[in-house]
Amino acid sequence: MHVHGKDKSDWKSAAAMSGKEIEAAVAGDEDEIGMHIDWSAISTEPPRPKAVLNMRVDYEVLEFFRSQGKGYQKKINAVLRSYVEQKQRH
Repeated sequence: MHVHGKDKSDWKSAAAMSGKEIEAAVAGDEDEIGMHIDWSAISTEPPRPKAVLNMRVDYEVLEFFRSQGKGYQKKINAVLRSYVEQKQRH
């Protein structure tokens, strides 16, 4: 762990520990109390690539999103995704 640029880890001791010893040390660390990762819910599938699309939109709509700055295409995608999810619920 780095705190203000200083490494407080004892890497030699950690390297000499078994997997079970490391797990026990982590379980006893007060910073780790209550932290649990449900690995069964983690997807191992790579995300589908985005489709490339050429479409016509109103000039004002495009300018609005462009005025939002970098990442405006991701925002357009988020709006479209939200619309799809809303329609799928009803």
